[in-house]
Amino acid sequence: MKHLIQYKIPFSGLNAGKHNFEFEIDKKFFDCFEHSIVKDGHLTANVELQKQENLLILNFTIVGDIGLTCDVCLSELPSPITVKERILVKFTAEDWTDNTEEVLVLSKSDHELDLTELLYEYINLAVPLFAKCSDQGKDITCDPIMLAHISTEQQKEEQVKEENIDPRWAALRNIKNN
Repeated sequence: MKHLIQYKIPFSGLNAGKHNFEFEIDKKFFDCFEHSIVKDGHLTANVELQKQENLLILNFTIVGDIGLTCDVCLSELPSPITVKERILVKFTAEDWTDNTEEVLVLSKSDHELDLTELLYEYINLAVPLFAKCSDQGKDITCDPIMLAHISTEQQKEEQVKEENIDPRWAALRNIKNN
């Protein structure tokens, strides 16, 4: 967890205006999250912070590759992602815990902003629902040995299903063929 300290921005000492921050995200970052979908990656997060009197505007641009497992052949593959997000940070003197997707609320006594959870969420939301080697666009194809093994297993399952047909249903299949 000490690794995540570098993803904090101490905004209290910053002047009003725009400030740019750059963060490198790698395997150590994802290791800090026990149930992360992404286990490895090489990403760069550029954060533009615009400080105003009672408001912070954060624009995130995250670019790089994440390591995924192909859902077809189970081989490891790099998947390029690009994320652009924006969030507003408001300050209040009250106890306020209702953060939304667009607005993050902090206490007036807070002096730094922890971006760890935001970066983690943005990256995990960019993961495709179905990861496939051929969809990566880098002339990557699925492992032919694994594909051959999968097709032989499917054929064996189909043969077992046909052998275990109830004779009453088999008679009904003959009606369909007439």
